Amino acid sequence: MARGPVIALIDGEHHPAAVGPVLDRLDAERGLVATVFCGGEEKVRAGVLDEPAAHYGREVTSGVRPGDALRALAGDTKAVAVVDLADEPVLSPRVRLELAALALHLGLAYEAPGLSLRPPSYAPTGFDGPTVSVIATAKRTGKTAVAGHLAGLLRGEGLDPVIVCMGRGGPGVPELAEPGTGLERLLALAAEGRHAASDHLEGAVLAGVRTVGCRRVGGGPVGEPAQSNVVEGARLAAGLDPGVLIFEGSGACVPPVRSERTVCLVGGPVEGLGSYSVLRADLLLAMPGAPAVEGAIRCQLRPEPAEPVPPGSRVALFTTRAKDCAGVQAVVASAALARRGELAGALDRAAAERCDVYLTELKGAAVDTVAVRARAEGARVIFVRNRPVGLDSDLDAALLGLARRG
Repeated sequence: MARGPVIALIDGEHHPAAVGPVLDRLDAERGLVATVFCGGEEKVRAGVLDEPAAHYGREVTSGVRPGDALRALAGDTKAVAVVDLADEPVLSPRVRLELAALALHLGLAYEAPGLSLRPPSYAPTGFDGPTVSVIATAKRTGKTAVAGHLAGLLRGEGLDPVIVCMGRGGPGVPELAEPGTGLERLLALAAEGRHAASDHLEGAVLAGVRTVGCRRVGGGPVGEPAQSNVVEGARLAAGLDPGVLIFEGSGACVPPVRSERTVCLVGGPVEGLGSYSVLRADLLLAMPGAPAVEGAIRCQLRPEPAEPVPPGSRVALFTTRAKDCAGVQAVVASAALARRGELAGALDRAAAERCDVYLTELKGAAVDTVAVRARAEGARVIFVRNRPVGLDSDLDAALLGLARRG
């Protein structure tokens, strides 16, 4: 239970005579700075809300959407929490969780019977320059591709970006991956039992920028990791004297550090507490499979070889999702990099087809399985870069404009 004054949510499915004493007790115990009427009229007769003090014992905000009321009250009061005293059908489970996500975004705890949520905390980094977070509503939406693409754009502007990644296979102690990291280094990491396709390695290999890798475990309903070393990683990155820091999320997890601007990739339907990441965004990117999102730039990822594929090569393509790659006619194609059992069969087919180039995304089993098998078969390994492209807007201009605003 958050300590300090609260905002109460009520509805018209409860009689004022039942609600008033509960509000009085809440005020006496914690301090009640505002009460928001969320709708419903079954037990509230005409005129009650015109003179709420006579019926509820205090003023009540009504006639506006609950979310709009919370936005206004969060800035005008010293409330630390929202206490939900409403019920169905006025607030459905989905709407209730969306209000909870909004409360958390506004820095307010949210309390309902059987449910208590606190807003995630974001630590300072000690970096005075521009900071941008790249987050998403789900896994496999393209965060690493967008973060790397943004870093490349900023490098082209004469800045020196550093990416800070967190992942479920990241290092136990934050580590720096330098541009120029190559396959031999990745294979050596895999031989040590490390996850050699971690996002920070992809940033160094494919984006060609300094990238700090971090670890996280667990993910709460609004993207807060249970444990991570991202704060330490951010401070390591800040000490590199970068021009811009880019914080890359993991799955639906949000980096637990302060950032001036946020890009959010929407990869599917968003509702309930999942709307928290969307609320945080200064720029929304609607990826394939996402519903129409107001104000979002529609985008897609275009897989392309990170280096030229020799003419006449017999190519085996390995990805997590894509079925093809620009300019390449694959003899064998598999989207099973994250499904090792299925991947084994595709590797056997590649060997049977005498493929001499294994073209792979740097994800999942790309190094410890695909690259190792390629070496055993005498094949060359070339990585796939996923390039984000705006479908109806200038994505590059939007990303650069966002970073410059920082």
